[in-house]
Amino acid sequence: MPVAAVWAYEGLYCKVLGGAGDQRAIVASVPGLPAGWVTAALVTIGVLETALGAWALSGVRARLAAVLQTAVIVGFNAGGLVFAGNEIAEPGRLLVQNAAFLTLVWVLARG
Repeated sequence: MPVAAVWAYEGLYCKVLGGAGDQRAIVASVPGLPAGWVTAALVTIGVLETALGAWALSGVRARLAAVLQTAVIVGFNAGGLVFAGNEIAEPGRLLVQNAAFLTLVWVLARG
């Protein structure tokens, strides 16, 4: 449940419902992404994150879900830091929080 809640917050609230303005700025910094596509990209990412949370909540193929969650977080963190480092207020905190979250993901996946 806590893993799904994090994905729901990050995906549904922050991106789909626009609850965190910094998310839009980070996505807008992706090279080659036309300005008119930022909202669609943000909502798509949010829907996929929410679906990832639902998958994690289901418990089906938990280790595969954990692998995908790890890849998504590592990819998003790397992209965010490389392309939008100036938009991320506290990059160190971001990395520590995500390391703690991934620890929880893997503890639950091995459950």
